[in-house]
Amino acid sequence: MLIEVTINGILKSFETSPGEILLDLLRREGYKSVKRGCETGECGACSIILDGKLAKSCLLFAPQVSGHEIVTLEGMESFSKLHPIQRAFLDEGAVQCGFCTPGMILAAKTLLEGNPHPMEEEIKEAISGNLCRCTGYIKIIRAIKKAGEILKGNV
Repeated sequence: MLIEVTINGILKSFETSPGEILLDLLRREGYKSVKRGCETGECGACSIILDGKLAKSCLLFAPQVSGHEIVTLEGMESFSKLHPIQRAFLDEGAVQCGFCTPGMILAAKTLLEGNPHPMEEEIKEAISGNLCRCTGYIKIIRAIKKAGEILKGNV
C-alpha cells in the first residue's frame, strides 16, 4: 500500500505493508537516528515527534502515520548548523554513547516548545520514557536547562 507522510517538513510517499512497523520503514528509508531498542515502547530509542507529540515508532504501524507529520533528529539541523538543543547536549557532555541521545533531544524539544521554563521535575517527567544506561541523567537535565536558556535568548 502507498502512504504519504511529511517527514522533517518534506512530503514523502512510501510503499509499505499494513503490518510494517514505522520504525522499520524509517530505518529502511535512511532515518538512522531512530534506533531499535526494546521494541516494546519502554526505552525511547525509537522516539519521533508525531504531530507535535513525542511518540514511539516501534509501537506504530507505518500506515497509521499516513497524512501526518513526523520529525526525527535529522530534521533538527538546518544547513549543517546544530539546533540549540543539540549544541547544549554537546556542551554539557550529555551524549555519552549516543544511543539514547536522539530520543532525549526529541523529548527535550517537545518539552521546551510547550514549556520554555521547565523546572527540574518537569524535565525528569518529559524524559522519563527514554532510558540512558550511561549516565545518572544529571548532564542530560543540565543540557535541557541550558537549551531552554539558549532558546529564551538568555545565553
